[in-house]
Amino acid sequence: MSSAHLTNSLSVDRRSFLQGMGLGLALPWLESSAMADAPHPRRLVCVGNHLGFYPGNFFPKDAGKDYTPTSTLKPLEEHRDALTVFSNLDHELNGGHKAVQGFLTSIKKEEAAGFPAKNISLDQIAAEHVGSSTRFPSINAGIQQGTDMCWTRAGVHVPPVNNPATLFRGLFVNSPDSEREVERTRLKNRGSVLDALRDSANALNRTLNVADRDKLDQYLTSVRDVERRLQMSKEWLDRPKPKSPIEEVQDEERQHIDEVAVFYDLMALALQTDSTRVATFETGLGFRTAELNLGSYHGLSHHGKSEGRIEQLQVVESFLTTKLSDFISRLKEAKILDDTMIVFGSGMSDGSSHSNRNLPVLLAGGGLKHQGHLVCPAQQHKRVPLSNLWLSVLEWFGSESERFGRSTGTFSPMKIG
Repeated sequence: MSSAHLTNSLSVDRRSFLQGMGLGLALPWLESSAMADAPHPRRLVCVGNHLGFYPGNFFPKDAGKDYTPTSTLKPLEEHRDALTVFSNLDHELNGGHKAVQGFLTSIKKEEAAGFPAKNISLDQIAAEHVGSSTRFPSINAGIQQGTDMCWTRAGVHVPPVNNPATLFRGLFVNSPDSEREVERTRLKNRGSVLDALRDSANALNRTLNVADRDKLDQYLTSVRDVERRLQMSKEWLDRPKPKSPIEEVQDEERQHIDEVAVFYDLMALALQTDSTRVATFETGLGFRTAELNLGSYHGLSHHGKSEGRIEQLQVVESFLTTKLSDFISRLKEAKILDDTMIVFGSGMSDGSSHSNRNLPVLLAGGGLKHQGHLVCPAQQHKRVPLSNLWLSVLEWFGSESERFGRSTGTFSPMKIG
């Protein structure tokens, strides 16, 4: 996929324009990390958990850097200076499990046609910006299906790789010459078909009414998206892959808790070898917790305020943040944490009530001046959209997006509040 620099239709300076509109740009801790000053490539990692995090286990009671960590945040204590926890952010969607798909988009699939960029997700805009600079514009991994976190500009779901061995082979195992020839032929044939489809669509466009032209434009957007991916594949087809610093991950049955660690290790290696600069990891609805000597995770999420179930949720959620902590440690050791922004959270808040309000969200790394626990305005008329934060993350990454999802500007709760 070639790099997609989104067109800036404004003739005035972008920062001056946003400030003039009263939107503000970003908190100083985001502005201080301007992409133009970065000597190293920026990286983005998005981690989503379908069943959310119990609010009482996640959000600290006090604000600022000296907050008392909750059970879910305790495993991250050694990285306190490298992360910010946010309260009172949400993606403005309702629908329980169905709204989880909007964590990185703020737009449901069913309403995507009404937005210029459809329901493209945060990671995929970053992947467009990277383009063919790396072998993979993004890698998407996950435990089970069901989170539906990643979406292209054409509104197409990007399914996660659920097998660590498959991801390892994609990153480090070179295909035989015979397989590359087959792939080369496939790419050529697909390119020819796309050329014919595009020519036919352009000819048809002259005979359509406004509504049908809009539908055709959506179709052509899908075609262009496929073309970008084809071009990326051609550029990297004959380039050798990096040598893996670890033994090959075997294709074998694993417990889900073991897969989490392996996927995090592979994501770290993918970033270190510059095989990609954008990675996502999803913990799906079917994540098994029997290995932690607990009942069904989905069942526990429907805790009904039962103290026993909430205590068991503490075990699951602490496990997930412990693995995140290990991942952050790996990036620190590799000296790439300051150039890597980690988004962690969920499009679900409390699984028991199926609430999509006040979502559990934290950012880690990125070389930011982190704020500890940042409490955004809770009043409905002053609420800050989660997509404002994502727009600032994209700005940090280097993408010149003017808007994202339902954003009203970049992240500036100090001004709004």
